[in-house]
Amino acid sequence: MPVVARRCGPILAAVLLSILPGGVVFALQVTGLKNPAGFIVDPATGNYFISNENGQPTERDNNGFITKLDPDGKIIKLKFIEGGVNGVTLHAPKGLAVIGRTLYVSDIDQVRRFETDTGRALGKLDLTAAKVDHLAGLAADGHGTVYIADAGADAILKVDTHSSSKPTALVKDPALAGPYGLAVNPVTGALVVVSWNAGKILEVTKEGAVKVLFPNSFFSSRFGNLTGVDFDAFGNMYVSDFSQGKVVRIDPDFRFQTIAEFLTAPASLGIDRKNHLILVPYRSGNVAEMNGLGRERKR
Repeated sequence: MPVVARRCGPILAAVLLSILPGGVVFALQVTGLKNPAGFIVDPATGNYFISNENGQPTERDNNGFITKLDPDGKIIKLKFIEGGVNGVTLHAPKGLAVIGRTLYVSDIDQVRRFETDTGRALGKLDLTAAKVDHLAGLAADGHGTVYIADAGADAILKVDTHSSSKPTALVKDPALAGPYGLAVNPVTGALVVVSWNAGKILEVTKEGAVKVLFPNSFFSSRFGNLTGVDFDAFGNMYVSDFSQGKVVRIDPDFRFQTIAEFLTAPASLGIDRKNHLILVPYRSGNVAEMNGLGRERKR
């Protein structure tokens, strides 16, 4: 059954709903957040993490925090990792990625590392040679590599966490137009990027070549400022449009479907592929939602 948008309370203008097997509607809202920017699942444990900027996205106020949820979506600890507490520095966290037992968090011009079980700080990646500007999304490929979007420098960095903590430049190209969200397609292995400045969806090869999958021109304008992208287990792509307040699904045959609209500033979404859930943080609404996507036959 397709996902639909439904009017709800004063904080959010819409909520994603889907009928799961047995006719059960799954839609869970996480409240008490402060400018949430990213929402991911830890594939190993089923726990969830939400990054909270708690202020302006470039403000170095050391009050950002990470919320941790259990596999049922219940809050384990609202401020599981908190800037200014236990020696943690965390200003305005955005992108999240989990590799093994390490949580990677992009924070303005740093990528910080924390232990997923305890929240203990594990240091940061060495970005001194990269000359980063404004970091946004992160993505892990499932094989120890983390990709880092630098929206300010029109660049994507790559780190092999098995061998080094120093990144290399995968690509630096104005065509990226403010790369914000990143995801690795679980079916094809391709790195997909969404653009904040131009509302484009791009693919970056392992050699760093940039291919435009969906342009956003005067004649084919679909998007505003794109913030998030991820894939379900069937290869469907989901994209969050921050300025237009919508989430779009694009199937492997490149067919578009707006699955939710009238949303309040959807930030960088995530997909829980095991449970077929979409995870959407609403930066201006100070809430996040987990919603069932229904069950589709594998292609």
